[in-house]
Amino acid sequence: MGDRTLPTGEEKARAVRGLFDTIADRYDLVNAVMTFGMDTGWRRRSVRELRLPGRSLVLDLACGTGDFCRELERAGYRAVGFDFSAGMLARAHSGGRLVQADILRLPIGDGRADGVTCGFALRNVTDLAVFFQEVARVLRPGGRAAFLETSEPDGRLMRAGHGAYFRRVVPLIGAALSNGSAYRYLPRSMAYLPSPDALLTLFRATGFVDARRIGLAAGATQLIVGTRA
Repeated sequence: MGDRTLPTGEEKARAVRGLFDTIADRYDLVNAVMTFGMDTGWRRRSVRELRLPGRSLVLDLACGTGDFCRELERAGYRAVGFDFSAGMLARAHSGGRLVQADILRLPIGDGRADGVTCGFALRNVTDLAVFFQEVARVLRPGGRAAFLETSEPDGRLMRAGHGAYFRRVVPLIGAALSNGSAYRYLPRSMAYLPSPDALLTLFRATGFVDARRIGLAAGATQLIVGTRA
């Protein structure tokens, strides 16, 4: 997919950072409203798919306000969150350590992590191939990764309904509760995502040979999981 009106490269990085700084104070509320509260269950499913021993070190990338970190801690993992938005980190509520950093250049040594999670941020990185390479670098062999992201349902009717909701209703919710222009951009940002097959191909190419895709919410959300070879 593609949209020539969307920013790329460093312009995209600046736009995404500024956007999340702007919406940080109402981000959790808007997420809960626009997903009908299902986002909590999606994160819990992602954490279950890690299948790691207790006290494993798990990095949550683009951690935002720390929702994933809290789920990781509830599951008995040691969580460290990374995000480049100071606004999001300032409003984070997690008992784990939080670090302001670019997730394409993580300040952590090779093979130090047991697991990696990332929620709804694949479309916001400037280079997915580099992102997956960085995930592979910080994970030990046998470590697990779980990426939660938006998707399009498979059925034509479901896809049409989802498209109308995402493009028309979500911006209205965002405008009412937070920032209208930001929530007009977020639905459009789906154009950054490659197809599911291309996404899996990219992920497998960095050493996650068992990578698979799990459809959630009738395919409106996808969970990409894999083990570091």
